Amino acid sequence: MIRIIVEYNKPRTGKKKKRWSVKYKKSINCSNPKGFSQKAYCKRKARGGDYKNEQIEEPLEEIIRKVGDKYCLYSKKKNPKTGKRRKLGCKRTKKAIRQREREVQYFKHMGEKKEPAKGTGKKPKGSSRRLYTDENPKDTVPVKFRTVTDIKDTLSRSDFKSKPHARQSQIINLIHQRVRAAYRNAKNPETKKRLKKAYDYATKRKEASKEKTKRLQKKK
Repeated sequence: MIRIIVEYNKPRTGKKKKRWSVKYKKSINCSNPKGFSQKAYCKRKARGGDYKNEQIEEPLEEIIRKVGDKYCLYSKKKNPKTGKRRKLGCKRTKKAIRQREREVQYFKHMGEKKEPAKGTGKKPKGSSRRLYTDENPKDTVPVKFRTVTDIKDTLSRSDFKSKPHARQSQIINLIHQRVRAAYRNAKNPETKKRLKKAYDYATKRKEASKEKTKRLQKKK
């Protein structure tokens, strides 16, 4: 007779499986994960899944206090009249109050617009600076592109011819881009016909400028 002994709830033997440390998770290269576990971890991370021990708290610009079973957000600055801090909302969890703090900071700074660096070609709305002129007035060339004659007059100016080839190429590209945009947006057939001639001439000058650039590069 053979006895079959079945053991239920048998305790595990061997080493206990350790969880990944934060240091190990940071060392994982998600551009080249190794093994199934690292691939699964990187996929979850790409989806935006955060692990509790991975969350790094951002520095607070406001004050969070626990009031009863809720977390409340208060402003750092006190009201000069009352001497009290302004209450900015309460949430049940710390994660939710952190999100509220980020929302407050977003609305606080959303109206702030910095002046872009000079030479970037960017002009914010309401800025005192003017595009293509204030960056370097000595390097500015007045541009006209309504007709072929206008473009020829612009490119035959002494202040255009005195520029180096690199700067001349920039001006020709600018004329080409503006004529192209005007031609595409024009609705009047006569205007479109006039701008088509100007666009073809600008394209021809642009290609000639490219060929000259290639010749100059070969000489170097």
